[in-house]
Amino acid sequence: MMDKGIFSKTFSTDSVDQNFALIGSLGYQATQFNFASAGLPALPETISPQVIAAITAASGRHHVRLEAISATFNMTHPDPAVIASGMRCLEAICAAAQQLACPLVTLCTGTLDAEDQWRFHPDNNTQRAWETLVTSMRQALRIAEKYDVTLGIEPELANVINSAKKARRLIDELGSQRLKVIFDPANLFEQATLDQQHTVVQEALELLGQDIAIAHAKDRTADGTFTTAGRGVLDYGFYLKQLRASGFDGCVVTHGLAASEAGEVSALLDACLKMA
Repeated sequence: MMDKGIFSKTFSTDSVDQNFALIGSLGYQATQFNFASAGLPALPETISPQVIAAITAASGRHHVRLEAISATFNMTHPDPAVIASGMRCLEAICAAAQQLACPLVTLCTGTLDAEDQWRFHPDNNTQRAWETLVTSMRQALRIAEKYDVTLGIEPELANVINSAKKARRLIDELGSQRLKVIFDPANLFEQATLDQQHTVVQEALELLGQDIAIAHAKDRTADGTFTTAGRGVLDYGFYLKQLRASGFDGCVVTHGLAASEAGEVSALLDACLKMA
């Protein structure tokens, strides 16, 4: 049965316990966790047993499961040293995910922009960018295998994997059951008519449905900028019905919203999930 989650970093709290208490009180069953919510860097190189214990305790106390943990760094950065640093952090996070019984660690496929991992670069569609990403992903998958976790990639217009087709190509080329998709339809278009939007969502789900680990919930305004789920043009009723029809039965995780909007989005997802 599909349920709902939220990024832990939506909330600025003093402790993991406060964070999970807030998530649970708003009706969310799960979180996509960021170690910043535990007072660490978002990409820590070391994670102490005390931090693991605090997260485990908070999850149990507030009945909020860890659906995924963020380990996003620029996997296609033009400086190999940046990628190497990201891999060290990925290893620490995968080790923690194993201890926390969290099945999924989320990645950013990156960009050749050296300053912003979410910013488009005109060479992202070149063979050089593809080969850099494939090399990075092979290394990441070896780490995932070591700790028995799955990695999630998210098609993003500004990244090397900028379409459902490229996500499908990468998964097929690497041939690993440990590589799955984070599905976010708001990342697949900027401006589109309702019919165009429906077509994009349907075609993407046909390509990726069997490999979706989690789904995301944010939105686009008519002018193409991101906004809170339910406040833009994304047809949430259509999206979630098609998501279920594709065979997905997991967690829909919202992000890109203010903490004050989390209750509103929780209610929206409840209503849409009931209809899906």
